[in-house]
Parts: sequence; C-alpha cells; structure tokens
Amino acid sequence: MFRLFLLLILICKVYSNPPDDPIKCSSSPTKKCTITNSYGAFPDRTLCRASDVAYPTTEQDLISLVALATKNKRNIKVSTRFSHSLPKLVCPDGEDGLVISTKFLNRTLETDHLSMTMSFETGVTLRDLISEAAKAGLALPYAPYWWGVTVGGMIGTGAHGSSLWGVGSAVHDYVVGLRIVTPAGPEDGYAKVWTLSNGDPDLNAARVSLGVLGVISQVTLRLQPIFKRSITFLEKDDSDLGDQVGSLGNQHEFADMTWYPSQRKVIYRIDDRVSSNVSGNGLNNFTPFRSTLSAVVAALRTAEEVQELRGDANGKCIDGKLATSTLKLTAYGYTNNGIIFTGYPVVGYHNHLQSSGTCLDSHENGKITMCPWDHRVKGLFFHQTAFSISLSNVKSFIQDVQKLVDLEPKALCVLDLYNGILMRYVKASSAFLGKQEDGVDFDITYYRSKDPMTPRLYEDILEEVEQLGLFKYGGFPHWGKNRNVAFDGAIKKYKNVGEFLKVKARYDPLGIFSSNWTDQLLGLKNGVTMVQEGCALEGLCVCSQDVHCAPSKGYYCRPGRVYKDARVCTKLS
Repeated sequence: MFRLFLLLILICKVYSNPPDDPIKCSSSPTKKCTITNSYGAFPDRTLCRASDVAYPTTEQDLISLVALATKNKRNIKVSTRFSHSLPKLVCPDGEDGLVISTKFLNRTLETDHLSMTMSFETGVTLRDLISEAAKAGLALPYAPYWWGVTVGGMIGTGAHGSSLWGVGSAVHDYVVGLRIVTPAGPEDGYAKVWTLSNGDPDLNAARVSLGVLGVISQVTLRLQPIFKRSITFLEKDDSDLGDQVGSLGNQHEFADMTWYPSQRKVIYRIDDRVSSNVSGNGLNNFTPFRSTLSAVVAALRTAEEVQELRGDANGKCIDGKLATSTLKLTAYGYTNNGIIFTGYPVVGYHNHLQSSGTCLDSHENGKITMCPWDHRVKGLFFHQTAFSISLSNVKSFIQDVQKLVDLEPKALCVLDLYNGILMRYVKASSAFLGKQEDGVDFDITYYRSKDPMTPRLYEDILEEVEQLGLFKYGGFPHWGKNRNVAFDGAIKKYKNVGEFLKVKARYDPLGIFSSNWTDQLLGLKNGVTMVQEGCALEGLCVCSQDVHCAPSKGYYCRPGRVYKDARVCTKLS
C-alpha cells in the first residue's frame, strides 16, 4: 500500500523546481568551472573541467569568442541549457578550455509562411520551438518526446521522434539551412561564419555534427501547416511483436511501441493525422516527465536500492506491474480536454500532443518538487542504452530478447520501473552521421548504482541485450545516449564518415572543437573503452577477464546465454 501511495503522489500535478545549470564556476580568482549533464554523471564518472564559461547573446558574441579562443589555441565545447546528453560531448580537454553555453541564444528569428520555414537561434528549446511554430500556424512534424532539448542539441546528436513517413522522424532532416561559426586563420580574423543551405554538400555534415565542426548559431527548419492527431494506446501480448513491428510503422504515421518483456506485453500507439474538423482538445502531460515530490523520488530510489541489496527480483516485478498498471489507468498522462481523460481516442492539435516535460516549469518552492532524475536530491539514477536496428533484423532481435526472458522470466522486470523499452521508427538519412537504414530505435533505461563497483541484479541479462543489439544485429548508437561500449567501433558503420572527416578538417583544422573523447568516437584515436577493474559494470568495456566484473561479489565474466559471442558479468552461486 505504501508503494501504491507513492505512485499516486507521483502522478499528481505539482509545480517544479527548474533543473540545475549544468555548468558551475567557482568565485575564486582562477574561476575554474565544472561541467556535467542533467543526470550529474557521465558514463565514466569523470569530472569535466574548464577555465571559464561564456554566455553569448548574439552571433557576433559567438564570433568574438571563437576568434579569441582560436588565436590563443584554446579548446572549445558547447553546452545547452539543460545538457541532457549522457556522453561527454560537452567536455573540453584539459582545464584551460572554454565552454560556450547557448542558454541565451534562445530567440525565434524569422518566419516565412510562403516557404513554411522558421529560423531559430541554436539555444531555443523544443518546447519554445513548438509554441512559436504553433503561433504561426505551423508545426515541426516529428520531434523527441521531451521538451528540454534544444535546437542545436537535437540536430547535433541526431534526436528524433517516431515515423517512417515523409523524410522520417529525425529533426535534422527538416533542416534546410544553418549558420555555423568555425575557427579560421588570421586573414579571416580567426573566426568564420559559414551559411549552408539545401544543395550544399557540407550541410549533410553539419546536420549531425556532434559539435566538432564549430558552434551553430542559427537553424532554419522546414515546417508544415498545423494539424490534428488521433491517439489510441492498445495493450496486447508480445507473442507476435516481431511481425507487428514490420507493418505498424507503415500503417500509422506516428506509431511507436512500449514493450514490457518480463510481462510479455506491448503498448501499441495507434497515432495518425485527422481532419481539423474532428472535435477534441487533447493534451500530452506524460506522467514520468511531470514534477515529482523530492521525498517521493527519494523513497522510490531507496526501495530500488534495498531490492538490489537483497536480490529481490520478486519485489521488482511486483513494483513494475504496479507502475505499468498505474500508467495505463491514467492514460500515460494524456487527457481529452487538458483536464481529464474520458476515453480513447485522444484527439487534439499536434503541438499539444507531440512532446511534454512540465517538470521544467519554474516556481519558487525550494527543492520540494522537480524532475525525477534531478541529481541535487536523492533522485533516480540510471543507465540508458539506445540503438537503432534495421527493419530486416528487428524481428530476430526481438525473438532473441524473448528467449532470454524465457530463460530468466524476472530478469527484465527492472525495465518496467522505467517505462519499459520504447520502440520508435527511424528512417535512413542523407546526413553523414545520421541513420543509415530504415529501422527501429530501442530506448532502454535501467537502474544504475551510485557505487561504480557494485553490480546490478541480473547484470548479465541487460548486458547481453545491449550486445545483441549493438554487435550481433549491428545497431547504430544514439549519439546523445549510451554507455561507452555502444560507441566502440561504431563509427565504422557509417558509410560517409570519410566525407564527414573531410569537412571537419576544413572547418576546424586545428581541432579547436575536438576533444580526446570525440577523436576516439570518430576513430581518430584508440577506442572509447576503458579496460580496468570493474569496467564492465559501468559499460566502460566488454569484459574479457573476471576482474572486469566483480569476482569478490560473485560476478564473473562468462559467455551470453542466447548470444554466445557476448561476454557478460554473470553471478555464480
């Protein structure tokens, strides 16, 4: 009953303390700064440092900052308002680097109704982009489901929604122009502004740049007239999930699936455009993205930690079923009129349904309520694994995961506490570092210990799922998520990486916007894995020796159960 009480509190609408600024600088004369992400930790838990941070408000400010840093040969990295990327894309090398925050580059610049394009500064959040477009009678057709990402962050990491229709669900494929500030020689004043538009081959490099070409100042997106959608969530067993995936994306424009493997069920999102004459004023206020009482989040986290300590798989499964049934009962936070849910379908305007994130709302209430993962309190702390698998391989991957569940029925109950496996459709892109094939993206979120040397319950099963997707089925990692192992050798899967590196060499020949991490990511240096004691527990390596796991706690490096080439940390009794 206590757990149910906590979950009921969790779904209540309460006002939020805004997320912390990811950049902190000391007030000492040296003014050293630290940079993190919104979760408070990078995959390897190292602390990123810089000499200082700049908050430009205009493109001219950007030009001046890049010119001065280039003249002094200082490394530059760009950070966004909320910094939601898990990997270390925002980390400059050494302590003399400069971090440029796009926090105040947040204006809508121009709207062209004839061409249905809008131009935004790079720091505009998705929430503001959706709102400003709607005021102009326009809509970005596909987008991530979370409001807190920015224009620059979305296109820099290849962020996407879910669709196989049109040119696909990735935001960067709707970019028809951008301006980017890069280093230059003394003859150009040490900084240069490139204006790229459709037809310019360099645009295919800049669309997904990982921040290594320069700092994007403005982005122009081709939008569509605003429209209505009709959404229905259907729950079914997962026995034919592999077959359903192949057809659902072609049948419904905004279709996705939420899979609960241990419960052997799937929530299918039946989601399409409808005529503006269809009545309805639906609203998406997705429950896990709402403000949450910090005391409730702390209690939920404590319960997880106790279950991990006791090896209480039954408790995780019970709580997982309670969490998913509560979400279903509350229609996942959707309402028919912005107040209550009366039944499916939920019909409403696209701008009210495509994305959410009310825990970003700022109110003066101390730290009483906030986003559930806020690291300033004892919040949720997790790993995220995200990869896209080609449509031709998706069924086989799903069947392999189902075989694992048959062997260990309780092993994936932990996913139910983090809303299962989100499956979204993605389409092949012309961007050099975009998706290479039409496929399905699998987003998997799961418990992470505060102690990097402490293994998780059923550590081996989730590691095998990760290696199945990435290695056996050749999955492409999401650039803004994942543990280090997802990026090991991943760049070789991109057929145009050579063209991307040529553009990089022209735009930033001195590597001002590069770092050791991004050079490893791009294959310019040795890989991103870190072989050391306990490295497999955090996804810093794939184990090859027992010491990479936790032998003192009974976890040893062993082959996978279904994918025999996998190497995972298995608990031996």
